[in-house]
Amino acid sequence: MKEQPDENSLATAIHRRVADARAGRDNTLLGRCASGWAVFGQQQFVPGYLLLLPDPVVPDLNALTPEQRVQFLLDMSRLGDALMRVTSPVRINYAIFGNVEPALHAHVIPRYRSEPEAMQTAHPWMYDWNDAPTFDVAAAATLVKSLRAELSQLGTLRTP
Repeated sequence: MKEQPDENSLATAIHRRVADARAGRDNTLLGRCASGWAVFGQQQFVPGYLLLLPDPVVPDLNALTPEQRVQFLLDMSRLGDALMRVTSPVRINYAIFGNVEPALHAHVIPRYRSEPEAMQTAHPWMYDWNDAPTFDVAAAATLVKSLRAELSQLGTLRTP
């Protein structure tokens, strides 16, 4: 697996978040998975919006070995499984882009009937992320506890 750019440079927000997760400085941290770190999105445009950040950071999915790809995608889907069980959304949207932050990361986005009608079928990036609530550790405590329990039961979390 080739790691680019050098993690020591902390070249992208993904590099910085992984470094913070490793150091225990990321208050959005859900836990450590086999392939990386599960974290809450800093902007919670829908409750429970998560990201999976690979560790070590790589440029894209194709930089992983086939076995590492399987693990990353399995961890990503298990985050969705836990969200389905805990938050009862209509569905889960999954996205891997890397256009803005050129480092692999996956978005795991629960979609709810309670969303504004115009947004229920819209792309999640249509939300005004600047207006979205910031992740609040205290407000999310019950959700964090429930998701950690589900992910532990699924065998996904190594550590909370």
